Amino acid sequence: MNSFDSTIETYLSSIRFGHFTTQSIQAIADLYSFKGLVLIPVLWWIWFQRDERAAWRREIVLATLLSGVVALFVGRLLAHWLPFRVRPIYNPELHLQFASGSTKAAQLSDWSSFPSDHAMLWMAIATGIFLVWRGIGVLALLYTALFICLPRAYLGFHYPTDLLVGAALGIGITLILTRDAIRKRYATPVLRWMERYRGPSAILAFLLCLQLVTQFEELRALASGVFKHL
Repeated sequence: MNSFDSTIETYLSSIRFGHFTTQSIQAIADLYSFKGLVLIPVLWWIWFQRDERAAWRREIVLATLLSGVVALFVGRLLAHWLPFRVRPIYNPELHLQFASGSTKAAQLSDWSSFPSDHAMLWMAIATGIFLVWRGIGVLALLYTALFICLPRAYLGFHYPTDLLVGAALGIGITLILTRDAIRKRYATPVLRWMERYRGPSAILAFLLCLQLVTQFEELRALASGVFKHL
């Protein structure tokens, strides 16, 4: 492990909070309420803004949602293709004791640490918010860094470089997919279809946002179960 990761993880593992604070950090890392249920509603807020730039805003929202899906997909592919990286909490070479006692921790032992799919997904979403509303977007980026990424380093789920690379990839994916030349190829026709078929499009939008909030966890569990029986 590089000295950058080692230094930061050693420092974080040395920080000890009271029981209530530690439990709060674990809850923030575990619960969807502190991740997608904070950022996804902001996209809905943007969607329902009515002004002369409403169509552009809605295209950015569509591009941002697609960026989130792509970020999760790319993150899973990279974790599968790249050499397996043991998470700090399971790395005996570190000789560190982390504060993690969360229910999620036991489910991560066979998941590669690099890159962080949380950082990729939510930095992608926060970047889309930033492109529309600079002030709210800065808060979204800070929230993602402090309340989604940092707790995962503190609890030993990820190394800092997992989070930094994941964040950079998520931001890059959104910046690419929201560019005018690319966005207009898919977002404009999708927006026309949504305006024509408002009922079905609202259902699909709700389902997509629900899956992003849960990071497709149930679908991934179902798919994993199916593949194990094939």
